[in-house]
Order: sequence, then structure tokens, then C-alpha cells
Amino acid sequence: MWPTRLSRKQEQGRQWEDAALAYLQRHGLVLVEANFRCKLGEIDLILRDGTTLVFVEVRQRAAGAQVCAAASIGPAKIRRIVRAAQVYLQRFSRMPPCRIDVVAIDGNDIEWLRNAIEAGM
Repeated sequence: MWPTRLSRKQEQGRQWEDAALAYLQRHGLVLVEANFRCKLGEIDLILRDGTTLVFVEVRQRAAGAQVCAAASIGPAKIRRIVRAAQVYLQRFSRMPPCRIDVVAIDGNDIEWLRNAIEAGM
């Protein structure tokens, strides 16, 4: 789903998303879809953890940045993630169990925050 020619920032973003995906797959999650986009927002990764559908936001910051990766997700971004997840869930006749996780990458350190965003879905 990536354009054939990426900007440097897009290429870096893809590399971090690939690193997050590999990390989650090593922990047993299975990729369903990457880079889901709709008018209301975007989901970086959608995976399955057993029977649970997991929406994942990947955030990265350089080592020593003023704000850590996880703290860089503001209220507006949270709303866009939740809305995009709600749009995605409309394709199911019965809503599966789901959660929204964050993979925070600070420098070379990866932290997986399960159920990081409470959405009431």
C-alpha cells in the first residue's frame, strides 16, 4: 500500500513499522493489515493476538529526545486512531474482541504497551 516512491520521512516510518511488526510477530501476533487508511484516520498495523484484533500505533523518537515516543501521542491523534478502528470494525457482523496497543521506539529500544489507548469499543 506504500507509494512506489517514498519521501525520506516515509521510508524511515516504514522501517520503524517493519521493526515493530517483526517485534510483534516474534511475540506471536499475526499480521492482518498494514497502513489501513480512511477519511477519519489511519492505523499503522492491524494484527491478531489469538482471537483478539489488535490495532497498533507505532511511534518513534530519537534517543534523548525531549518527549518519549509513547508520550508523543496527543488527544487528536488518539481520536483519529479510535475513529479509524471504529470504521475498520464496521466490516464485521459480530465485533471481535479488540484493543489498541502502542509500540514505542525510543532510539533502539522497543516497548510494547498493550491496551495503551482505552476506546470503549
